[in-house]
Amino acid sequence: MGRIRWRLVRLYGERASELIERFHMMIGRYGVGVDVTPLSDRWTERDALLITYADMVQHTGERPLATLKRFLETHLPGTFRTIHILPFSPWSSDDGFSVIDYRKIAPNYGDWEDIEALSQSFQMMFDLVLNHCSSHSGWFRDFINGVEPGSDYFIDTAPDTDLTDVVRPRPWPLLTKVTTQEGEAHVWTTFSEDQVDLNWQNPNVLFEFIDILLFYISKGMRIIRLDAVAYLWKEPGTPCIHLEETHEIVKLMRDIVDMVAPQTIILTETNVPHQENISYLGARDEAHMVYQFSLPPLLLYSLLRGNCHELRLWAQSLPPLAEDTTFLNFTASHDGIGVRPLQGLISEDDLEWLVQEVKARHGLVSTRRLPDGTESPYELNITYASALSDPESPERGRLRFLCSQVVAMSMRGIPALYFPSLFGTPNDTHGVQELGHPRAINRKKWDDLELKTLLKQSDGESSIIFEALVSLLRRRADYPAFHPDASQVVLDLGDEAFALLRIAIDASQRILCLFNVTGHEVDLPMVELLPKLDWRKNEHTKLRDLTTGLLVRHESEHLILTPYQYLWLVTE
Repeated sequence: MGRIRWRLVRLYGERASELIERFHMMIGRYGVGVDVTPLSDRWTERDALLITYADMVQHTGERPLATLKRFLETHLPGTFRTIHILPFSPWSSDDGFSVIDYRKIAPNYGDWEDIEALSQSFQMMFDLVLNHCSSHSGWFRDFINGVEPGSDYFIDTAPDTDLTDVVRPRPWPLLTKVTTQEGEAHVWTTFSEDQVDLNWQNPNVLFEFIDILLFYISKGMRIIRLDAVAYLWKEPGTPCIHLEETHEIVKLMRDIVDMVAPQTIILTETNVPHQENISYLGARDEAHMVYQFSLPPLLLYSLLRGNCHELRLWAQSLPPLAEDTTFLNFTASHDGIGVRPLQGLISEDDLEWLVQEVKARHGLVSTRRLPDGTESPYELNITYASALSDPESPERGRLRFLCSQVVAMSMRGIPALYFPSLFGTPNDTHGVQELGHPRAINRKKWDDLELKTLLKQSDGESSIIFEALVSLLRRRADYPAFHPDASQVVLDLGDEAFALLRIAIDASQRILCLFNVTGHEVDLPMVELLPKLDWRKNEHTKLRDLTTGLLVRHESEHLILTPYQYLWLVTE
């Protein structure tokens, strides 16, 4: 409790004493914090996460959350331990990230009973959209009408305030003019006119979200994703990103869950350059987990170039992780592929090359506004499968896509797959035309019967990719060298083969992960590979590839990797 008091002092000064008493009164709310279960293992090699919208699978006459549960239990048993249901509350825009009421389920998705039913089969990850809420919310309606406490939940800033230092993730104006009962106001809207930024300098906003956090935990949530958290605290004259107070809020959330629900994991969503992103791990006192945001664009660049030089250098630079912290490794999500995390990793010319490669595959590019008023690429809007497609050879494109997914499964951390990636889904250009925004290109929704038909076509692209990914995830779960805390050594085998050595925590197992990032064969000397596996020459020792279950001829001088081939080598 002392740390919580100290953080409240840093955030709200002399009001801290009354606020700590207020927090005392909240312990036990919704039954959270009454009977605290001691933490055993926070994560294991069996952890893998699926990202999905509540209504990504639909069946006429059935609530989408119930349909999703049935699909997951039928087709993905033993595959994913955690399901990330993207915002499921009533919303007005941005496919859920403009929240109207955090404590309700959108009626067209289902109800809290559906969420609780899912939590009986899977661990659950929820979003806490901290930076903003919908302009249609009750909170903003109270602001417009001057009704407490919402009358002070938002930030009214004079339009002539100098805000040139503010880091912008979007190209449109930062302030939006609205008419209130008190007259004209100009409110902060970092992401869109419909997403109004909340005033975290008001402790009432903090306590609203502490209450929501406890409520979500009571509903079965295991991982809380702090959406757009980097922009949380506003202070004109500063960049208004990564401010000290923002970090204090994340640390406060960590202190609270450590006290009342130590099994809960805090995940920060900060789509920014790598060093800024990992700063949210703190010193074992902030987030438990951060997204590996540099991985998706850098892996895409490497596979399209057929050269892993930059990927290897970046992976080798990853710092050792402190106990109780890890990465969430992913390639695709509901958002586009962010390119800010490439800053300092590839040149501007190489970034422009990547942008043109995406456009050539019918992808779109979203921009952000720089302080000088110009616009710069912010994210690439394309499905990951389309981004890696090969117009001349669909099979080569499929192999390249599968290679990308196995890299994310192999790296230290917890792997996360986006629902459309399970099927190698191509760009949904119809969705973009229908909904009018570029992110719709990677937010396809399926009819349940349509999806079942796809999976029954054993020789179809979707079915082949689905079966391959599911099989790999299930095999991965049996090997302690893939534990999130297991060691990772990035090897230098040249620029055409990316290589990782994973070593179990107790050193009882080693897995050599090899990836051909090119469209041609790559020859690797076996004499360089076997020592990495601590090879002991013995007639009974065998070398096996876990991705196929097949034995590898260890007595040969060379290991030939076919185009985009991936291997998980282990000795037996």
